[in-house]
Amino acid sequence: MKILVLNCGSSSLKFQLFLKADLSVLASGLIEKIGDAKSGILLSFYDSSGLKKELKRDHPVADHREAIKVMAEMLKESGALVDTQELAGIGHRIVHGGESFHQPVLIDDTVISAIEELIPLAPLHNPANLMGIKVTREHTADTPQVAVFDTAFHQSIPEHAYLYALPYSLYEKQKVRRYGFHGTSHSYVARRAARHLQKPIEELHIITLHLGNGASAAAIKCGECIDTSMGLTPLEGLVMGTRSGDLDPAILFYLSRETGMNIDALDALLNKESGLKGICGENDMRTISEAAEQGDSQAKLALSIFCYRLKKYIGAYMAALGGVDCIVFTGGIGENSAIVRQMSCQGMERLGLILDREKNSIRQKEILEIQASDSPVTILVIPTDEEYEIASQTLQVIASPQK
Repeated sequence: MKILVLNCGSSSLKFQLFLKADLSVLASGLIEKIGDAKSGILLSFYDSSGLKKELKRDHPVADHREAIKVMAEMLKESGALVDTQELAGIGHRIVHGGESFHQPVLIDDTVISAIEELIPLAPLHNPANLMGIKVTREHTADTPQVAVFDTAFHQSIPEHAYLYALPYSLYEKQKVRRYGFHGTSHSYVARRAARHLQKPIEELHIITLHLGNGASAAAIKCGECIDTSMGLTPLEGLVMGTRSGDLDPAILFYLSRETGMNIDALDALLNKESGLKGICGENDMRTISEAAEQGDSQAKLALSIFCYRLKKYIGAYMAALGGVDCIVFTGGIGENSAIVRQMSCQGMERLGLILDREKNSIRQKEILEIQASDSPVTILVIPTDEEYEIASQTLQVIASPQK
């Protein structure tokens, strides 16, 4: 039997197929630019002899319904999933669970209605996530399906950390509060860090840094998240690829008065034209780092701003935790950018973060320790695996007796 994991983005579908017995990966795929004139379609899988192979397609995919159909056809062609009867369960990544969901749940009509009600909090993501649920239910009605929420891990954050200093009625009526995102990633790498350190997670204070085109930090105390950098939406917090992160909210009023920009224009500005892209015109950290190394002043500035904001959050969360045992870098940038890790830890020696530059320059797919031998704080690079985490949680839910 097998577990299928679906991650439906606003214009993409990422999926992975696992063997139920040990959650080993049988196949993984990505369909990008859904709705564009030309979509990118790739499936990687292992044949009967254990050799890794690929199937590629290059044709338009109109919507997520068609993307799921293409996924099913390619999985069947590869031999990885010939019949849906082979599925023991399907796990769905859901971006926003609001206050309704503190853990993964078995999907039924009530759960679907609750996710629909949360669309105003995640208008770009929850509709795509819901489409994945509805289409797969049409074709696999007898297969248990599980919703795993990005926000669930952060539901342990205390009230004084998740509330904004706004009229309390806005929380009571509109549920305006900090929710946080990347929860499956933060949870996964924190538990892997504890296993690596051979200590119970209940005894550790950990700061996890998920750094990709979207970026967030989390403060994890004794296994529970007590604060995270993203807020009501994924816009708050760290500088990101195209998102501004923290800024003075009065900037929006000023721009509206001075330029006539409306709400939609300001929304697009902060979410799609800001962050690294806004500073230097690029949002890929690899390109930015190369340009900075070659002397490009705007690229240097973008890199400095990104790392300075990150450093401030590390310091703030060390204070919130009352000290830290371990810091984890993960995500595309966190796992691959030695310069970001170096600049983010630089000058933090008096706080116990002492980086070993030689170790930091190593690239490997396994967990890597990059702290100096005399560093009081362990600094780890841990590859994240959100799909594995979703598969694991899906398996736990379908294996548990349902009330």
